[in-house]
Amino acid sequence: MQTGTTPVRLFGEHYWHQALEVGDAVRETEPVHRAEVGGYLPVWVISRYADARRALTDPRLSKDAARIRPLLKRHLRVAGLPTELSGMFRPHMLYQDQPKHTRLRRLLGDHFTRARIERLRPEVERLTAALLDELPTDRPVDVVSRLAFPLPLTVICELMGVPEHDHEALRDWTAALMDDVPARLLPASRAMGDYIADLIEHKRRLPADDLLSALVQGSGTDRLDHDELTGTIYLLLVAGHETSTNGITKAVRWLLDDTRLWRHLATHRHNIANAVEEVWRYDSPVRMATHRVTTVPVVYGDVEIPEDEIVLVSLMSANRDPSVFAHAAELDIDRGDMRRHLSFGHGIHHCLGAPLGRMEAVIALDQLVDRFPRARLAVPPEQLRAQRSAIMSGIEELPVFLR
Repeated sequence: MQTGTTPVRLFGEHYWHQALEVGDAVRETEPVHRAEVGGYLPVWVISRYADARRALTDPRLSKDAARIRPLLKRHLRVAGLPTELSGMFRPHMLYQDQPKHTRLRRLLGDHFTRARIERLRPEVERLTAALLDELPTDRPVDVVSRLAFPLPLTVICELMGVPEHDHEALRDWTAALMDDVPARLLPASRAMGDYIADLIEHKRRLPADDLLSALVQGSGTDRLDHDELTGTIYLLLVAGHETSTNGITKAVRWLLDDTRLWRHLATHRHNIANAVEEVWRYDSPVRMATHRVTTVPVVYGDVEIPEDEIVLVSLMSANRDPSVFAHAAELDIDRGDMRRHLSFGHGIHHCLGAPLGRMEAVIALDQLVDRFPRARLAVPPEQLRAQRSAIMSGIEELPVFLR
């Protein structure tokens, strides 16, 4: 049995420019391997589809923040770095095991039913049209800052009752929270924590008809305590738009990679939902599933991962596994059964907001190709700057000529 003790430079500088190719190569040569995040955190990465799917539901891989936080602090201390952690490691359903996870997800679930999400469709369509109305057509437009960021952020903020004048600050804090460098991450975490505390108190005094007020006021006998409430708001504000921003950006980027494909979709708009799913399989907006920790030694492939080790599941690599998807390294919008991809996770931690993210991306793409069928990238693809995050997989700017 292999021990996999040699760290792989999976998150080195070269990786951000060639993440898909590096991930493909590593999946074939070292499907379970050691890597290092942020220059201080050793992790194990699982990258084959079958292993990834199993790991996402393996109860021996705990999501409990109470287990994960001490390990992260220990590695930070050894590296001589501040041991303060991101607010994302506060108690919320993403970092809980059963039965706590079920309770927290149930308290949120009524607000994210498919019927409730579908009722948001007219507003998402209106917001998308308004954003597109403001786009200039005589010079390159950054799709990230002008559409992919403001659309999902505005939707989640309106749903939660966050004032519009705070949206830009939330975007800046969220971007920093996705960074693996403590010097950038921690100030943003503190600022966002202070903001959430103030927002909670405001909703206590002046509740409104929004999700945040409903969470603060609670209902019935089972309510979120203060830490759970703060953590849940953190999760909703960050995950509620960051993944969707990346999903929209990746869809535009890859569907414009071959302008013939974009023009085809302009006249075959019924196929846009399939195209979005295929892009997310081909290049997932979430690079790795969030942290898990082994509660006992576990074996994946022929590698034993010891107890008390951080494990990351590579959704990006698993989605490109040729044993599951024929010609996996090719973008094929006519591929069948596209929803087998793992971009939204799998099992009890499958993304609660997946239906909303899908709706936002399909509406954004539908209106874009309808209005701008001759759009094209304004810079060579190799000049696009990737988001430097072990977890998220975004693009910092996406300049596009619309006409």
